[in-house]
Amino acid sequence: MGDTDTAAARSGKRRGTARERLLAAAARRFYADGVSATGIDTITAEAGVAKMSLYNNFSSKADLVMAYLDARHEEWLDLYRRRLEGVRDGRGGVLAVFDAYADHAAFAYEHGFRGCGLLNAAAELPAEDEGRAVVRRHKEEVESLLAGHVGELLPDRPEEARVVAEHLAFLLEGAMARAGLEGAGTRLERARTMAADMLDRL
Repeated sequence: MGDTDTAAARSGKRRGTARERLLAAAARRFYADGVSATGIDTITAEAGVAKMSLYNNFSSKADLVMAYLDARHEEWLDLYRRRLEGVRDGRGGVLAVFDAYADHAAFAYEHGFRGCGLLNAAAELPAEDEGRAVVRRHKEEVESLLAGHVGELLPDRPEEARVVAEHLAFLLEGAMARAGLEGAGTRLERARTMAADMLDRL
């Protein structure tokens, strides 16, 4: 590798590191303080980078918000995949979804648990903002995962499986909303128990 290639690699590594630090800082501040209340200067100061670094990695604050939403979705998916390890059936798959939400709620947030970070952000965005579509797709994917797991339990009753999955999604989102207001995951634990009871009666 020549000097030019080495310099380019070092530069790319620095940009990647700056991007990661910016995204991590944005995630902390957006969740703790809100998207609208968090300015670029706050994010760059917390990330320990120059403002130009932000614009070298993100075209705008809106672009950073989109990256935050995507990262939070992927973070949840990773928790879900971990919970799926060792799961043997559809019942376990449904409960893995609830457990992954509880895992997310258990993170050491700066000001405590404040509910679903995606919904919190969506509530601040204009009606036609693409970020709201990202959040909607996340929620649809979660319901689709639930539907797939319930479908394993009701292979010959697809319509009933869809309805049960919708009920489970409502239960999960309601528990998240209450847990966020109360600052603890207790409601999620209770929702998981209710979900298990619902599945046992199928």
